[in-house]
Amino acid sequence: MAHEHKLEIFRGLLKFKSNTQKIWGVLVFLTIVTAIEVALGITKPVVLTGNYFLGMKLLNWIFIILTLVKAYYIAWDFMHLRDEKNALRRAIVWTPIFLVAYLIFILLFEADYIYNVFKDGYVKWNF
Repeated sequence: MAHEHKLEIFRGLLKFKSNTQKIWGVLVFLTIVTAIEVALGITKPVVLTGNYFLGMKLLNWIFIILTLVKAYYIAWDFMHLRDEKNALRRAIVWTPIFLVAYLIFILLFEADYIYNVFKDGYVKWNF
């Protein structure tokens, strides 16, 4: 069943005339997000490395969020998720979001335990 692809991005804010223009538009968007990540990684602003949120530096949170934005947008446009039914989109999008949140939770607690072992010099649990 052939149908036309939607030629707009950002929920219709930018509209393109052809698929080629749309691909270039998405490339520019992903390049900008990547450039922001690289710039923050090189400069490492003190405001973002000195402040913590939920036990992790703000800079790390920004990296995680921007990486998820890029992954979501690649799946949304290049894997044509926008053309699928709502239930399939939700199953594909929400499952990794919950798994990434769970992974972050586990990593933060394990890292905090290892930090306390090195800081205090003793092991709380003997495995």
